[in-house]
Amino acid sequence: MRGKGMSIHFFSSSKTLSSLSSFSSFHGSHTRTDSSPTHSHSHTFSESMMEENIQNAESIITKWDLNSSSITKFTSLFLDNRKESKEFLKGVKDLRRAMHFLVSEHSTSDKLVLAQTLMQIAMKRLEHEFYRILSKNRDALDPESISGRSSDRSSYVDDEEEEEEGSEDEDELKRAGETITEVERVSQLAMGDLKAIAECMISSGYGKECTKIYKLIRKSIVDEGLYQLGIEQFKASHIHKMNWEGLEHMIKNWLTAVKIAVKSLFLGEKALCDHVFSASITIRESCFCEVTKEEAVNLFKFAELVAKHKKSPERIFQVMELREALTALWPEIESIFSSESTSAVKLQALSSLHKLGDSVRAILSDFESTVHKDSSKTLAAGGGIHPLTRSAMSYISSLGEYSGILSEIVSDYPPPCSSTFPESYFGSPASHESPGSAVSLHLAWLILVLLCKLDSKAELYKDVALAYLFLTNNLQFIIEKVRTSHLRDLLGDDWLSAHTKKLQQYALKYETMAWNKVFSSLPENSSLELPPEVAKECLQRFNAAFEESYMRQTSWIVPDGKLRDELKISIAKKLVPAYRVFCEKYAAMVSGERNLEALVRFGPDDLGNYLSDLFHGSAILSSSSSSSSSSCSSKGCIPH
Repeated sequence: MRGKGMSIHFFSSSKTLSSLSSFSSFHGSHTRTDSSPTHSHSHTFSESMMEENIQNAESIITKWDLNSSSITKFTSLFLDNRKESKEFLKGVKDLRRAMHFLVSEHSTSDKLVLAQTLMQIAMKRLEHEFYRILSKNRDALDPESISGRSSDRSSYVDDEEEEEEGSEDEDELKRAGETITEVERVSQLAMGDLKAIAECMISSGYGKECTKIYKLIRKSIVDEGLYQLGIEQFKASHIHKMNWEGLEHMIKNWLTAVKIAVKSLFLGEKALCDHVFSASITIRESCFCEVTKEEAVNLFKFAELVAKHKKSPERIFQVMELREALTALWPEIESIFSSESTSAVKLQALSSLHKLGDSVRAILSDFESTVHKDSSKTLAAGGGIHPLTRSAMSYISSLGEYSGILSEIVSDYPPPCSSTFPESYFGSPASHESPGSAVSLHLAWLILVLLCKLDSKAELYKDVALAYLFLTNNLQFIIEKVRTSHLRDLLGDDWLSAHTKKLQQYALKYETMAWNKVFSSLPENSSLELPPEVAKECLQRFNAAFEESYMRQTSWIVPDGKLRDELKISIAKKLVPAYRVFCEKYAAMVSGERNLEALVRFGPDDLGNYLSDLFHGSAILSSSSSSSSSSCSSKGCIPH
């Protein structure tokens, strides 16, 4: 670990004098002059008090001199002798008070030289103890543990209270009314000791030495914590060269790591730093910045690098997950890195949020463009579901699952033609003001772009009836995808109602184009009497038209079972009753015909069976109907 084996240096006497010189003018301006009748007495009394302070301090400080040959050289003042640690700190405080007095009153006193020497010994010991507490309590001062509990005053006492109440030990913790674990006990005692040492060293002019140790050790802990979370130094060149599979793995790891880093690692470090250096806002902000800034900026930069990676439709979901994670953590990021010295961390996180949003909008735009520019001439067999419909609706319905984060991204970026949407796309004009309206507009727009492209795909079919069946199938698929996904909540029932009506129109167009020749082969007015020859011609036209339609449509497909049945029933309701009436009315007129079976090829009761063969995508009749006509009965000749 970095920092081990660090040499603890002596401090120069000039440093001590410099740190105290500022007090000279203050004390001098408040000291009686020699002409004062009581000056000599009071001065002698004060000097005597200060000398006593130095003597008392000398006793405890020299005992713990690191250069002494006593056993204290090898033991810890704070870890092994808690009672004496308080006496030591009090001795330093009294020594500092005596030095202030001597600097202002007797700057040439031999006692001042002794006091300076003692102060250097004391600071060397405190620096050693500060380093040792930080090093020995790495586990107890784990940021995750610290972030999970309050580090406020309840477990500690102030300097004044320490003087009155005694040591800050286990009894003090018990008085706080807490039930704590051994790790928490050690942690709280260590935090209290670190705070006491830091305040003592800073007030004595040795803050730089104290913070140097703190930054060195705590930064190594943050670095190690992030390394264990799988966070490395992210470089743009490396990220941009990665294949998507590798990057996707990094994204998943980052999503887990960033929550732990913010909620535990950084939060814990800030809690510890704020407590240890509570006496100085400037110092604690400086220390926290030094410990976390570099790694935090690197952590949040990853999201921006991913946002700049090569864009493709399927990557939008990982990008949205990154943005969702950062958005959720933003209040804590803003709070933890609230100082001016750590503003770069907030700026990086904010930049990543913006770049991720830009990336999502760009991918949506690319997806729309891809659908709009799709130039594939491949026809869906039998008028079935086009691959573009399946892929686009799967994508759009998945986008609907991210409506929460999408609403923040697209709220200020309406689709290009949102003003042209019919009101039926949404429940009412007021619904445009709802939080999800921006997402609804965008997703409805993408579906509209798909529907327009399907219209152009339908034009590739030479058979108009098949073109309408294609539109019927694909719109049915889209409606069902909306109905069974979160898209229903976003687009609303009015959208479904409007498109269901459109579906019915397509189905009716299909029926008209596919079966009109069959329908028109029968008399429009069944009450009119037809001559036998005309009746025979009607039967012949019906046979030819029905067989032609049947043969053609057995290769067509309707994947949705409910729609398939509805189409068959609709056709049967229009065809079978009319044909039955005609057959019953004119059967006797043609009963004497020699080729009766050829003339009445389809029995009315069997038409439903023939229609049941439709829309399964496999032709049943051969190209020549004459080959099977010899086996026809009076109820029909179309084999099953």
